Amino acid sequence: MKIFRNFIVVLIFAFLSFNFLFDFTYINKQINNNLNEFVHKYILFHKNTSNLKTQIKDLKKERNQFRKQKELFEEAYKDLYDDSFETEYNSQILTKILEQFDPYEFDLEIKKHNKNLEYSINSEHSFSNNKIKTKVYSPQKNILLYGIANQFPASGYLETYNNNLILISASGVLAYSKEIKNNTNDLYFKQIKTNINKFIGEEQFRKSRIHDFDWLEGGWFSIKDINIYKDQIYVSYTREVEDNCWNTSLLHGKMNLKLIIFENLFTSDECVHFYDNIDGEFNAHQSGGRIINVDDQNLFFSTGDFRSRFRAQKKDSIFSKIIEINKNTKDYKVVSMGHRNPQGLYYNKKNNFLLEAEHGPEGGDEINLIELNNNNKIPNYGWAISSYGEHYGGKNAAYNKKKYLKYPLHKSHSEYKFIEPLIYFNPSIGISQIVGLDKNNSYVVASMKDESLYFFEYDYNDEKITTPNKVNNGNSDNIKIERVHIGERIRDMIYYNNKLYLYLEDTASLAEISFN
Repeated sequence: MKIFRNFIVVLIFAFLSFNFLFDFTYINKQINNNLNEFVHKYILFHKNTSNLKTQIKDLKKERNQFRKQKELFEEAYKDLYDDSFETEYNSQILTKILEQFDPYEFDLEIKKHNKNLEYSINSEHSFSNNKIKTKVYSPQKNILLYGIANQFPASGYLETYNNNLILISASGVLAYSKEIKNNTNDLYFKQIKTNINKFIGEEQFRKSRIHDFDWLEGGWFSIKDINIYKDQIYVSYTREVEDNCWNTSLLHGKMNLKLIIFENLFTSDECVHFYDNIDGEFNAHQSGGRIINVDDQNLFFSTGDFRSRFRAQKKDSIFSKIIEINKNTKDYKVVSMGHRNPQGLYYNKKNNFLLEAEHGPEGGDEINLIELNNNNKIPNYGWAISSYGEHYGGKNAAYNKKKYLKYPLHKSHSEYKFIEPLIYFNPSIGISQIVGLDKNNSYVVASMKDESLYFFEYDYNDEKITTPNKVNNGNSDNIKIERVHIGERIRDMIYYNNKLYLYLEDTASLAEISFN
């Protein structure tokens, strides 16, 4: 028995010794992989030493790489932190500056010191397509900042005089360029001294900020347009008739490149009060102010409603009207009524009619045909009873219920004995100036919100043309229209020597457009 037991022990020892020498090949087949890995690493470590050394070497190498990356990241973070701290510091300084200064103050500083304005061609913003070639001139020195909608740099209006380009800013800086030349890369504007501060200035510009909007919302009270006829210059503006009570008035003076003394040509004691008004609303953006001279005796002048809507349907009110003014006697008469905010006027002398471009409410910009042969009746265009737009917020807004009862905005004009618009835009384009081109029956209207020009053809003598004509996505059913995107808000536009000149208020730039 003892011999048998010793035999068994020897046999087991021999078996284990054999498998030890051959890495437990037989046992490995009987146990799971985890145990196999454990045995290799910790029981048979003498066989795994070389593998461990290799892994340790790789880990050290990887650790060194991470250390280097960490150092690089720390340096980059420090640089970024320093830059962000500097940027934040500069931003805080800028914020403090803007808390103490308003855009009009920068403009008035330019005006006070009689500084010149400089523009240079911007090749990146200039472009051409199959219809137009556009040269954009960006401001380089003494940049204007006071704007009507001042989330954009500045607003201004353009004219020409003796082949000079004339610019007036919303803040009243009046300047002229030297003769307009082809292929010029720079435009220099020299200031013209005026007494315009007598009529609108720092006190009124400051009051632009007493509403509840942020200062970047813009200047409610400003210059509205400029027009030059022979040796006379005309400038419209929002006039403070009495404390916080406003209308749109018209100045005139003798044109001179050195000094201009303005006087009132047209104004009224009627005004809309900022706080105390029937509808409980006030908005000086809706003020009109467009000027069109037609001959030595007469000019046309537009006024808006200042959101005092009921005045649009009052014949004895100067608001929401197109007015004809005798420049010699200063007498005037109402040519048309029922307008919300007339932003553009063009006079067709051949057929004796006006084309009027009008800001509607939400979704209701219009181009209206105003025939001037109606001597006995004032044509009525429906505001604020009929409109193809809606009050801001629409019919479902609780705050609009009373408004719609008083001003229903019917979707027909003719059914309520108003004149239909020739063209209307839905959605709105933020319509601005309208001009006629040399080609018969060809016109162009500019836009702010849509940042585009709309070229269209309208034959006054074509009886087949019906109204209204809705424009949506640049197309109209009855009138040929072509949209050309410019890329900036177009505050003003003039046509001179077969070219269009635009004032672009996103960047306070000027553009010259020629036709291909």
